[in-house]
Amino acid sequence: MARGGKAFKAMAKGAAVVASAVAVIERRRRAAIAADFHEPPVEVVPLPAPAAVPAALPAPREAAPSAQAAPSAQAAPSAQAAPSAQAAPTPAPVPTHGAFGRELHPGRPATPAEAVPWGLRVAAESTWRLLLLGAALYVVFMVVDMLRLVAFAALASLLISALLEPSVSWLRRHGVPRSLAAGGVFMSGLAGIGLVGWFVVWQVTTNLSDVTSKVQDGVATLRDWLITGPLHLTEQQIKDFADQITKAISTNTDQITSVGLTGAQIAVEVLTTVLLAFFTTFFLLYDGERIWSWALRGLPRHSRYAMAGAGPKAWATLTAYVRGTVCVAFIDAVCIGIGIQLLGVPMALPLAVIIFLGAFVPLVGALVTGTVAVLIALVTTSPWTALMVLVVLVAVQQLEGHILQPLILGRAVRVHPLGVVLGVAAGSIIGGIGGAIVAVPLIAVTNTVVTHLRRRNEAGQAVFTALEAAREAAVARAGHPEAPAQAAAGKP
Repeated sequence: MARGGKAFKAMAKGAAVVASAVAVIERRRRAAIAADFHEPPVEVVPLPAPAAVPAALPAPREAAPSAQAAPSAQAAPSAQAAPSAQAAPTPAPVPTHGAFGRELHPGRPATPAEAVPWGLRVAAESTWRLLLLGAALYVVFMVVDMLRLVAFAALASLLISALLEPSVSWLRRHGVPRSLAAGGVFMSGLAGIGLVGWFVVWQVTTNLSDVTSKVQDGVATLRDWLITGPLHLTEQQIKDFADQITKAISTNTDQITSVGLTGAQIAVEVLTTVLLAFFTTFFLLYDGERIWSWALRGLPRHSRYAMAGAGPKAWATLTAYVRGTVCVAFIDAVCIGIGIQLLGVPMALPLAVIIFLGAFVPLVGALVTGTVAVLIALVTTSPWTALMVLVVLVAVQQLEGHILQPLILGRAVRVHPLGVVLGVAAGSIIGGIGGAIVAVPLIAVTNTVVTHLRRRNEAGQAVFTALEAAREAAVARAGHPEAPAQAAAGKP
């Protein structure tokens, strides 16, 4: 009977251990499933120690007479069962992640976000911010496109005001009333623009007949070259080509009429923009300081001081850019005009004026408008003369890029030539000729404002650091009153 009791107790212990192991495995499986399928966290708690198996079973009825052997038989198994009950293995708690209740594995991150590489996470964070910024810029461009007349008029008035404002300031410093100074300078500038336009029209109308005859001669020369040159075209082929051009023009009369109507609409828009720009320019010259103060009041209170310091620097940059650009354009026009005149190309003065206006687009404006002179030289003189005109244009552009721009503009406009070219290209795509003209000054002003704000923030951070260091030193001296006396005595 004693052997049977021991075997029964061993079987009970084994069953308890197996049940504990099965319970632990089931809990781990449930925790893993809950973490993988984003189920509520499954709390895994340590399992309690298995219950002790009873020391002895009740004796059968047949063993009742042996009353003296029963106590000894019961005491011996009890003494042996106690150590085995205490030595029963207690399962260790399963390590889990606190937020998800998921078991931690050595080769698997605790969360899905930790499995993403750091570079990819930074790229994703930067991408959605760039997308948000691009959406905001797109909305701004859409608004500017809807109000393009007002936008171009405002930008043109800013450029003209930057050119004329130093004269107004000089007159006011010498005692001239503000209204008289602004009105006089404005009318002088308007008269100068009118004289330039009149001169161009006068020169073109005066030389138009001569140029027309030379163009006809150039076309005849080109026709002879097509027949006798390497192409070896025939008279019939040239005639058929001319007939096709005439037919295309006659069959597209409606489109040409619509283009004419569009041209009339463009003329009305240009006239409206010019009048609005003149109106805005006068008030900027007359009351520019009050307009700037009013614009500052529309900003948040904590941003007014920063922008109040950035505004004068941006205006100084814009003034330096406009005045330097006028000087560079004048030098380009004079040099190219002299070269065209020496080469015998007709209408040298009107072409010089057109090049002067085109030179307001940095680096590429004079070269693009100078191609008109190359074409006129090609059809009126000879291909050799046209090639020489192109050489003059390239030489003047090199002079502008390497000497005139750095010398005249200097450090006022710190824009790399690559930024200038890309800005002009982007401005021409977005706003045409007007966008190409205002792109570079807009980049220069933005660069000045950003640089000023960054330096202001750095200076403010330095002042804050110095104040914090002084406060900590004062607190240390207050906590140790003997420190100043020791420092004065030279003691450590």
